[in-house]
Amino acid sequence: ALMGPSGSGKSTLMNLLGLLDRADAGSYHLDGKEVTTLNAAQHAEVRNKTIGFVFQSFNLLKRMNVLENVALPLLYAGMGRAKAKLRAQELLGQVGLAALGHRMPNQLSGGQQQRVAIARALVNSPPVLLADEPTGNLDTTTTEEVLGVIDQLNREQGLTIILVTHEIDVAQHAKRLVRLK
Repeated sequence: ALMGPSGSGKSTLMNLLGLLDRADAGSYHLDGKEVTTLNAAQHAEVRNKTIGFVFQSFNLLKRMNVLENVALPLLYAGMGRAKAKLRAQELLGQVGLAALGHRMPNQLSGGQQQRVAIARALVNSPPVLLADEPTGNLDTTTTEEVLGVIDQLNREQGLTIILVTHEIDVAQHAKRLVRLK
């Protein structure tokens, strides 16, 4: 878990780790490969295969149903539509939403939308999940449900999860806490 006051660099660090921004100096090795020298297209390919993103605002596409939202990264990766939808359905099952694939994002609760976002982040089986305030817009009960899904993914699949939070209760789910100042 990454914690720190506003302005301490949490989001900047997440954007650097997720290859959304470039550092002014230094090097960054991801999965044993130097990634600071890669071009934008190569960054996009590494992101698609290596990193899943979960954001506080869910970032679900309103014009697509839940199943289509989860399948989208697979389509970008070149997988056929039918196979992508099967994989997306499998991930929706893992987050407890197998029966809701036909619904539109606005027909779901905040917690359900966040679980859809988690399924979408994991659909390409990335080894790393970056979660920027994934419980920031959720009530206490829903926060516990989403954290339960995240804990299970780490425990059962060995997924590396880097989680930004302002809440110590959320950070306590992590095996390691890094405080930025």
